[in-house]
Parts: sequence; structure tokens; C-alpha cells
Amino acid sequence: MIRALRYLGDPVLRKHADPVKKIGPEIRKLIDDMFETMDAAHGIGLAAPQVGVMKRVIVTNVPEEDGSFTRGALINAEIVSFEEETELFEEGCLSIPHVRADVDRPVGIRVRAIDGNGRKVDFLASDLYARCIQHEVDHLNGVLFIDRAGISEKKALKMMQTAEEDE
Repeated sequence: MIRALRYLGDPVLRKHADPVKKIGPEIRKLIDDMFETMDAAHGIGLAAPQVGVMKRVIVTNVPEEDGSFTRGALINAEIVSFEEETELFEEGCLSIPHVRADVDRPVGIRVRAIDGNGRKVDFLASDLYARCIQHEVDHLNGVLFIDRAGISEKKALKMMQTAEEDE
């Protein structure tokens, strides 16, 4: 089921999500719905707060250079280390349509989480996949990419409004 996206200005996007304590049918349904919602919106990542659920769940579908995709769910994801090297790269967000900005993020990270099958995982991510995970984990902590880009919420809302009026 495609769930309604929450947009900038919705207070839920500024709250911290709660850890998942049990992976049961409710969380599995949430993950399925999040994939469907992300795919319908043509996104590469989605965090549960973006569909109004305050749980630490993210899904990704990141294109790789070889044409494949890194698709999966991460529950209670923690970024345990960051590479020193960073890269400035343009980001957007399904919850902040029509707004794009350069964000400086580490090019590599180490992640601990539970995958969509309920297994503990500990892995290294790099490049766009690392950026996507960082962006989505920020959502779980009430942080938006515009915060990292130095764009005020007021300015981003104005940018969204202007783009919608131009359509």
C-alpha cells in the first residue's frame, strides 16, 4: 500500500524515531509499504517518519555504477564510523519536493543494523549508498538535508511553493 508522504512543515519530520523492539507483522508491512511508496515516488531512500511512523526503519534502492541496485531495509540503523574524506554532492528529498542543494558528507561509513530479514548486519557502505543511508538516518533523528546545506526551513518552504506555482 502506498502511504502518504509527509512534507516539510509537518512536525513529525523534526522528531526522533523510536527503536524497533520487535520485528513482527506490523514492521514487515511497514517495510513493504515503504518500498511501494518509495518506488511510486521514484526515490532511492525513505525513512519511516516520512510516512508518519516514528520507528527507526529505512529502505533504500540505490543505483550502482554497474547498473545494479542496492535495495534493502535497515532497522535500528546506527552509523558507527565515518571516513574522513567527504564529498559535496547535490541531494533532494521526497519530503521536500523541488528543493535540491549540495551537502558535504563522508564518502564511506560503517553501519550496524538489523536487515529486513531480522538478521544483524555490520557493513561498510560507500559513495551514493553511504550518502543515502546518512540522509535517511538523519530523518530518524529529525534532521533534514536542508539543515546540512544551511538552508532555513522558511526558505525551503518558499522554494517549494514557488516551484509548485510554476508547474
